[in-house]
Amino acid sequence: MYFDTHAHYYDDAFDADRDEVLSALPAAGVELALCPGCDLESSRQSVALAERYPHLYAAVGFHPENLEGASLDQLSEIEAMATHPKVKAIGEIGLDYYWEKDPGKRKLQQDFCSAQLSLAEKLDLPVIFHDREAHKDSLDMVRAHPNAHGVFHCYSGAVEDAKTLVIMGWMVSFTGVVTYKNARKCLEVIDWLPIDRIMIETDAPYLSPVPFRGKRNDSRNVFRVAEAIAQVKGLTAEEVGRITMENGKRFFNIP
Repeated sequence: MYFDTHAHYYDDAFDADRDEVLSALPAAGVELALCPGCDLESSRQSVALAERYPHLYAAVGFHPENLEGASLDQLSEIEAMATHPKVKAIGEIGLDYYWEKDPGKRKLQQDFCSAQLSLAEKLDLPVIFHDREAHKDSLDMVRAHPNAHGVFHCYSGAVEDAKTLVIMGWMVSFTGVVTYKNARKCLEVIDWLPIDRIMIETDAPYLSPVPFRGKRNDSRNVFRVAEAIAQVKGLTAEEVGRITMENGKRFFNIP
Protein backbone atom coordinates (compact mmCIF):
# COMPACT_ATOMS: atom_id res chain seq x y z
CA MET A 1 0.00 0.00 0.00
CA TYR A 2 1.19 3.51 -0.84
CA PHE A 3 0.75 7.09 0.42
CA ASP A 4 0.70 9.72 -2.34
CA THR A 5 1.67 12.74 -0.26
CA HIS A 6 0.99 15.36 -2.95
CA ALA A 7 -1.79 15.36 -5.58
CA HIS A 8 -3.95 18.25 -6.80
CA TYR A 9 -7.36 16.64 -7.22
CA TYR A 10 -9.26 19.92 -7.56
CA ASP A 11 -7.42 20.53 -10.84
CA ASP A 12 -9.54 20.90 -13.99
CA ALA A 13 -7.81 17.83 -15.42
CA PHE A 14 -10.02 15.71 -13.13
CA ASP A 15 -13.35 17.40 -13.88
CA ALA A 16 -14.56 14.54 -16.06
CA ASP A 17 -13.84 11.65 -13.67
CA ARG A 18 -12.73 13.01 -10.28
CA ASP A 19 -15.02 10.77 -8.22
CA GLU A 20 -14.14 7.70 -10.28
CA VAL A 21 -10.40 8.28 -9.78
CA LEU A 22 -10.57 9.08 -6.07
CA SER A 23 -12.95 6.23 -5.29
CA ALA A 24 -10.66 3.76 -7.07
CA LEU A 25 -7.49 4.56 -5.11
CA PRO A 26 -7.77 2.10 -2.18
CA ALA A 27 -8.46 -0.87 -4.46
CA ALA A 28 -5.46 0.20 -6.56
CA GLY A 29 -3.13 0.03 -3.55
CA VAL A 30 -3.16 3.71 -2.61
CA GLU A 31 -4.16 3.73 1.05
CA LEU A 32 -3.76 7.48 1.55
CA ALA A 33 -3.39 10.66 -0.51
CA LEU A 34 -2.98 14.31 0.41
CA CYS A 35 -4.30 17.23 -1.64
CA PRO A 36 -2.52 20.58 -1.09
CA GLY A 37 -4.14 23.91 -1.92
CA CYS A 38 -2.48 26.66 -3.95
CA ASP A 39 -4.74 29.64 -3.08
CA LEU A 40 -7.94 30.30 -1.14
CA GLU A 41 -10.30 28.62 -3.59
CA SER A 42 -8.22 25.51 -4.19
CA SER A 43 -7.59 25.22 -0.44
CA ARG A 44 -11.35 25.27 0.13
CA GLN A 45 -11.76 22.63 -2.58
CA SER A 46 -9.06 20.47 -1.01
CA VAL A 47 -10.84 20.53 2.34
CA ALA A 48 -14.18 19.73 0.70
CA LEU A 49 -12.68 16.75 -1.13
CA ALA A 50 -11.02 15.49 2.05
CA GLU A 51 -14.42 15.57 3.75
CA ARG A 52 -15.86 13.29 1.03
CA TYR A 53 -13.15 10.62 0.88
CA PRO A 54 -11.89 8.88 4.05
CA HIS A 55 -8.49 8.16 2.48
CA LEU A 56 -7.89 11.76 1.35
CA TYR A 57 -6.40 14.54 3.47
CA ALA A 58 -5.79 18.23 2.73
CA ALA A 59 -3.30 21.06 3.13
CA VAL A 60 -4.05 24.77 2.78
CA GLY A 61 -1.91 27.68 1.62
CA PHE A 62 -0.73 30.00 -1.14
CA HIS A 63 1.61 28.68 -3.85
CA PRO A 64 4.21 31.23 -5.05
CA GLU A 65 2.72 31.16 -8.56
CA ASN A 66 -0.80 31.90 -7.28
CA LEU A 67 -0.35 35.31 -5.66
CA GLU A 68 -2.01 37.48 -8.30
CA GLY A 69 -4.55 39.60 -6.42
CA ALA A 70 -3.73 37.95 -3.09
CA SER A 71 -3.06 39.87 0.11
CA LEU A 72 -1.39 38.80 3.33
CA ASP A 73 -4.55 39.47 5.35
CA GLN A 74 -6.14 36.53 3.51
CA LEU A 75 -3.92 34.26 5.56
CA SER A 76 -6.49 34.61 8.33
CA GLU A 77 -8.78 32.46 6.14
CA ILE A 78 -5.97 29.93 5.66
CA GLU A 79 -5.53 29.83 9.43
CA ALA A 80 -9.25 29.22 9.94
CA MET A 81 -9.26 26.37 7.40
CA ALA A 82 -6.20 24.86 9.05
CA THR A 83 -8.25 24.03 12.15
CA HIS A 84 -10.24 21.43 10.19
CA PRO A 85 -9.40 17.91 11.44
CA LYS A 86 -8.54 16.67 7.94
CA VAL A 87 -6.12 19.55 7.23
CA LYS A 88 -2.66 18.19 8.00
CA ALA A 89 -0.25 20.86 6.71
CA ILE A 90 0.27 24.40 5.47
CA GLY A 91 0.95 24.22 1.78
CA GLU A 92 1.75 24.32 -0.94
CA ILE A 93 3.96 27.32 -0.14
CA GLY A 94 7.46 28.30 -1.21
CA LEU A 95 9.47 30.14 -3.85
CA ASP A 96 9.49 29.77 -7.64
CA TYR A 97 12.05 31.84 -9.54
CA TYR A 98 11.80 29.75 -12.72
CA TRP A 99 8.67 31.56 -13.86
CA GLU A 100 9.06 34.82 -11.92
CA LYS A 101 11.96 37.12 -12.84
CA ASP A 102 10.58 40.43 -11.52
CA PRO A 103 12.36 41.42 -8.25
CA GLY A 104 9.22 43.00 -6.80
CA LYS A 105 7.13 39.91 -7.40
CA ARG A 106 9.88 37.70 -6.01
CA LYS A 107 9.75 39.85 -2.89
CA LEU A 108 6.00 39.20 -2.68
CA GLN A 109 6.70 35.46 -2.87
CA GLN A 110 9.19 35.82 -0.04
CA ASP A 111 6.74 37.79 2.10
CA PHE A 112 3.99 35.17 1.65
CA CYS A 113 6.41 32.32 2.25
CA SER A 114 7.74 33.85 5.46
CA ALA A 115 4.25 34.63 6.75
CA GLN A 116 3.04 31.10 6.05
CA LEU A 117 6.09 29.55 7.72
CA SER A 118 5.27 31.69 10.75
CA LEU A 119 1.67 30.48 10.61
CA ALA A 120 2.83 26.88 10.51
CA GLU A 121 5.03 27.52 13.54
CA LYS A 122 2.10 29.08 15.37
CA LEU A 123 -0.23 26.15 14.57
CA ASP A 124 2.47 23.47 14.95
CA LEU A 125 1.62 22.09 11.51
CA PRO A 126 4.15 20.81 8.96
CA VAL A 127 4.88 22.73 5.76
CA ILE A 128 4.78 21.53 2.15
CA PHE A 129 7.49 23.58 0.42
CA HIS A 130 7.82 24.26 -3.32
CA ASP A 131 11.34 25.28 -4.39
CA ARG A 132 12.08 25.86 -8.05
CA GLU A 133 15.28 27.64 -9.09
CA ALA A 134 15.35 29.30 -5.65
CA HIS A 135 17.45 26.89 -3.60
CA LYS A 136 19.54 29.43 -1.66
CA ASP A 137 16.64 31.72 -0.77
CA SER A 138 14.46 28.71 0.12
CA LEU A 139 17.05 27.35 2.55
CA ASP A 140 17.60 30.83 4.00
CA MET A 141 13.82 31.14 4.50
CA VAL A 142 13.68 27.83 6.34
CA ARG A 143 16.69 28.73 8.50
CA ALA A 144 14.91 31.94 9.50
CA HIS A 145 12.00 29.84 10.89
CA PRO A 146 13.75 27.28 13.10
CA ASN A 147 10.52 26.09 14.69
CA ALA A 148 9.00 25.19 11.30
CA HIS A 149 9.24 21.63 10.03
CA GLY A 150 8.22 20.30 6.68
CA VAL A 151 8.98 18.63 3.38
CA PHE A 152 10.61 19.91 0.20
CA HIS A 153 8.26 18.37 -2.35
CA CYS A 154 9.34 17.34 -5.84
CA TYR A 155 12.91 17.79 -4.68
CA SER A 156 15.26 19.23 -7.30
CA GLY A 157 18.24 20.32 -5.20
CA ALA A 158 21.68 18.81 -4.74
CA VAL A 159 22.93 16.35 -2.12
CA GLU A 160 24.53 19.15 -0.08
CA ASP A 161 21.21 20.99 0.22
CA ALA A 162 19.49 17.74 1.19
CA LYS A 163 22.07 17.27 3.95
CA THR A 164 21.19 20.74 5.25
CA LEU A 165 17.49 19.88 5.27
CA VAL A 166 18.07 16.61 7.11
CA ILE A 167 20.15 18.38 9.76
CA MET A 168 17.24 20.82 10.23
CA GLY A 169 14.81 17.91 10.59
CA TRP A 170 13.03 18.31 7.25
CA MET A 171 11.77 15.61 4.88
CA VAL A 172 12.38 15.26 1.14
CA SER A 173 9.80 13.99 -1.37
CA PHE A 174 10.12 12.68 -4.92
CA THR A 175 7.83 12.45 -7.95
CA GLY A 176 7.80 10.58 -11.25
CA VAL A 177 10.77 12.73 -12.28
CA VAL A 178 12.94 10.01 -10.71
CA THR A 179 11.98 7.74 -13.63
CA TYR A 180 13.22 10.17 -16.29
CA LYS A 181 16.50 9.76 -18.20
CA ASN A 182 17.85 13.04 -16.78
CA ALA A 183 17.14 12.06 -13.15
CA ARG A 184 20.79 11.44 -12.21
CA LYS A 185 20.91 14.22 -9.59
CA CYS A 186 17.69 13.03 -7.93
CA LEU A 187 19.00 9.48 -7.77
CA GLU A 188 22.23 10.70 -6.16
CA VAL A 189 20.18 12.45 -3.48
CA ILE A 190 18.06 9.33 -2.92
CA ASP A 191 21.20 7.21 -2.61
CA TRP A 192 22.49 9.46 0.19
CA LEU A 193 19.20 10.17 2.00
CA PRO A 194 18.27 8.19 5.10
CA ILE A 195 15.17 6.18 4.17
CA ASP A 196 13.23 7.63 7.11
CA ARG A 197 13.44 11.09 5.52
CA ILE A 198 11.90 10.11 2.16
CA MET A 199 8.30 10.48 1.03
CA ILE A 200 6.76 9.75 -2.38
CA GLU A 201 4.21 11.67 -4.44
CA THR A 202 2.75 12.11 -7.90
CA ASP A 203 2.11 15.89 -8.01
CA ALA A 204 -0.92 14.81 -10.05
CA PRO A 205 -2.06 15.72 -12.63
CA TYR A 206 1.54 16.64 -13.49
CA LEU A 207 4.88 14.79 -13.81
CA SER A 208 3.62 11.38 -14.87
CA PRO A 209 6.32 8.73 -14.54
CA VAL A 210 7.69 6.65 -17.38
CA PRO A 211 5.98 4.98 -19.25
CA PHE A 212 3.06 7.42 -18.84
CA ARG A 213 5.04 10.62 -19.35
CA GLY A 214 2.98 13.25 -21.15
CA LYS A 215 -0.33 11.84 -19.94
CA ARG A 216 -2.45 12.95 -17.01
CA ASN A 217 -1.05 11.64 -13.74
CA ASP A 218 -2.91 10.31 -10.70
CA SER A 219 -2.09 8.52 -7.46
CA ARG A 220 -2.33 5.07 -9.02
CA ASN A 221 1.08 5.79 -10.58
CA VAL A 222 2.87 6.53 -7.29
CA PHE A 223 4.19 2.97 -7.15
CA ARG A 224 6.47 3.85 -10.07
CA VAL A 225 8.24 6.34 -7.81
CA ALA A 226 8.60 3.64 -5.16
CA GLU A 227 10.07 1.28 -7.76
CA ALA A 228 12.73 3.81 -8.79
CA ILE A 229 13.69 4.49 -5.17
CA ALA A 230 13.77 0.76 -4.44
CA GLN A 231 16.33 0.19 -7.19
CA VAL A 232 18.65 2.78 -5.64
CA LYS A 233 18.16 1.58 -2.07
CA GLY A 234 18.35 -2.15 -2.76
CA LEU A 235 14.80 -2.70 -1.51
CA THR A 236 11.55 -3.89 -3.04
CA ALA A 237 8.88 -1.41 -4.13
CA GLU A 238 6.63 -2.89 -1.45
CA GLU A 239 9.24 -2.18 1.23
CA VAL A 240 9.62 1.40 0.01
CA GLY A 241 5.84 1.72 0.02
CA ARG A 242 5.61 0.52 3.60
CA ILE A 243 8.45 2.73 4.85
CA THR A 244 7.25 5.86 3.06
CA MET A 245 3.72 5.17 4.31
CA GLU A 246 5.05 5.15 7.87
CA ASN A 247 7.09 8.29 7.15
CA GLY A 248 4.09 10.12 5.70
CA LYS A 249 1.70 9.16 8.47
CA ARG A 250 4.21 10.25 11.09
CA PHE A 251 4.95 13.50 9.25
CA PHE A 252 1.29 14.46 8.76
CA ASN A 253 0.20 13.12 12.17
CA ILE A 254 -2.27 10.64 10.65
CA PRO A 255 -3.17 7.73 12.98
